[in-house]
Order: sequence, then structure tokens, then C-alpha cells
Amino acid sequence: MLKGIPSILSPELLKILCEMGHSDRIVIADGNFPAETIGKNAIVIRMDGHGVPEILDAILTVFPLDTYVDTPAILMQLMECDIGKVETPIWDTYKGIIAKHDERGAAAVDNIDRFDFYDEAKKAYCIIATSETAIYANIMLQKGVVIN
Repeated sequence: MLKGIPSILSPELLKILCEMGHSDRIVIADGNFPAETIGKNAIVIRMDGHGVPEILDAILTVFPLDTYVDTPAILMQLMECDIGKVETPIWDTYKGIIAKHDERGAAAVDNIDRFDFYDEAKKAYCIIATSETAIYANIMLQKGVVIN
């Protein structure tokens, strides 16, 4: 056990977060995301039984978001067929969590097309597969620099 480290962050995940360098990306994926398929060239960590918000909050306690890009947090945009039909209140939850850890708040978040998200996720250092049941609940984070 370590002081000040959220207990949800396993030793394996802490090691990966530490190994990541500036501008490396991590995806925290919902339960429907094809983590193993998309993550063939990445480290895939299973965090079954957990939702994205609790993992996002814990990670951001130790993980700086990149300040050299405008939007270091990326969400998967709604498909055109889902616009007006699907609600995404979890996005507001994410923006609130990000605001706790980054002064840019919601301005640090952007949305990209679903298939562009998949393409970018294929380049991620790590994908965390969760049991999140909300749809369009995937978020990609770009690591920043730790400044002392």
C-alpha cells in the first residue's frame, strides 16, 4: 500500500502510467469497446467491475494532461444515426472530473468521429477495459509533463 494513491490504481496500472511519456495516450474504454481488437499493439488492462468515472478520477490524481495541446481529453462523437436519440450525461461527469484536476476544465475536452477515435486508440500506449454500461463513454487522455 502507498499513501495518497487511490486504491483503484493497481500496481500494474501505476507502472504503466509511470512508463508513459509525454504525449503518450491512454484509453479508458466502456464495456462495449473492442479493447482487445483495437489494443493489439497496446497494453490492455481489464478493470471489470469498475466504471469509467471512478477510474478517470483516480488516474487524473497522478497523471498530468498535456498542456501542449488544446484538448488532451478526447471523447467518441455520436454517430449521425444516434444524434437526438442517445443521451450522453456521462460526458458532463467527465468534464467535472477533469475540471477537478486541470484548470482548463471542459475546454480540455473534444469529440472526434467514432472511426477516427478507433484509429487513434490503435496508437494508444494502453487501453483500460471497464464494465462501464453508459454508451459513448470512452475517453482518451494524452499525457503531459510533470513539472516540479
